[in-house]
Amino acid sequence: MLRPPGRHRTVGVVVAAVLVLVGGLLLAYPDRAGAADPLISRDRTATSSSDETSDLGPQNAFDGDPATRWASAEGKDPQWIAVDLGDGAQVSRVKLGWEDAYAKAYRIEISADGSTWTKLAEETAGDGGTDDWTALSGKGRYLRVYGTARATSYGYSLYEVEVYGTAGSQPPQTGGFTVVAAGDIAAQCTASDSDCAHPKTAALAQKLDPKFYLTMGDSQYDDARIADFRAYYDKTWGAFKAKTRPVPGNHETYDPAGSLAGYKAYFGDIAYPQGKTYYSFDEGNWHFIALDSNSFDKTAQIDWLKADLAKNAKSCIAAYWHHPLYSSGGHGNNPVSRPVWKLLYGAKADLVLNGHDHHYERFAPQNPDGKAVADGITEIVGGMGGAEPYPIEEVQPNSQKRISGEYGVLKMNFADNGYSWSYVGTDGKAKDTSPNYTCH
Repeated sequence: MLRPPGRHRTVGVVVAAVLVLVGGLLLAYPDRAGAADPLISRDRTATSSSDETSDLGPQNAFDGDPATRWASAEGKDPQWIAVDLGDGAQVSRVKLGWEDAYAKAYRIEISADGSTWTKLAEETAGDGGTDDWTALSGKGRYLRVYGTARATSYGYSLYEVEVYGTAGSQPPQTGGFTVVAAGDIAAQCTASDSDCAHPKTAALAQKLDPKFYLTMGDSQYDDARIADFRAYYDKTWGAFKAKTRPVPGNHETYDPAGSLAGYKAYFGDIAYPQGKTYYSFDEGNWHFIALDSNSFDKTAQIDWLKADLAKNAKSCIAAYWHHPLYSSGGHGNNPVSRPVWKLLYGAKADLVLNGHDHHYERFAPQNPDGKAVADGITEIVGGMGGAEPYPIEEVQPNSQKRISGEYGVLKMNFADNGYSWSYVGTDGKAKDTSPNYTCH
């Protein structure tokens, strides 16, 4: 079979002979050993059009482990996998290690903004194995492998995508800080009950000693009365109330004394620092936006959000509220959040934190319509602060990891130009660790 220029296949005897020859040359001329362009894609933030399961996510194709792989949803064309190489990266070579579910036809593309793509190479008669594209020349931040025709009835699957060249610019990691976050916290129980979870998550949260704490609603069950806040939440998470930045959930609206009465009485100005149930604040190079998803249908909050985003001067944006737009749990997707997502996406926001469903879940970056895109918002559902767990019911597109039944908190790591996190269980062990994300 004739092969396109610049694409090479790995074939046993020939490769062995070449390796011997190259090895001899490098020994004789050691200054040539570093002449080849370096690998620039290892452990970079990756996204994909879909994943077959949460264990077959796009990050697997950039981890350097030949035993892990990315796999797309089965039976659908087109599909893609992309990687963030940093602004202004130069690409000279791309090496693909296909699994049995390989592409018959695909393109390698590059983009500066994640929306307009330029073709670097194209295959129309793929036969799997290893494809090594050399002598490429492209500049951009994002590179993707875009499959247009599957060779099998399954999907697309890659063990590794290796990109070589010159990495793009990454601002220095300065001004870092840690935040602990959780939602759905204080059931009506105390530490005397061995099954009571919020004393355990509180002990873990306090031990992590973050810069501050975020709570994503339903801090107190069932009706969030002031008496219940004092009897339960205050005995555990209340130990660091002064460092907490809360938002209300639906249970805070059930107080017979009036919607949010107990919430307001307990948190006071901490929950209303700008005189409203929503507010914003800055830390380092980050702008944090705390929203009240019980009133997303109110013009006042939407107008405030537009004005807040317009005057923001920070490079990175995180927002948090109670009801998630996307969730694989019992409550499922909540479209009340979509208008807010559209505003945040338009402002190039990076991260959204939610509760409401009592499980942990992370999503690949996506746009408000649920399409995985390189410049999308990363959503985390973190409703495992102490309320009874909910099962996973219907797995949503772009969901990369889901954990139900293990209580814990989010340990968020923020830097001036990016972020990452771990979901930490009450035993102190990380149950899931995210990729390293770069701010938009």
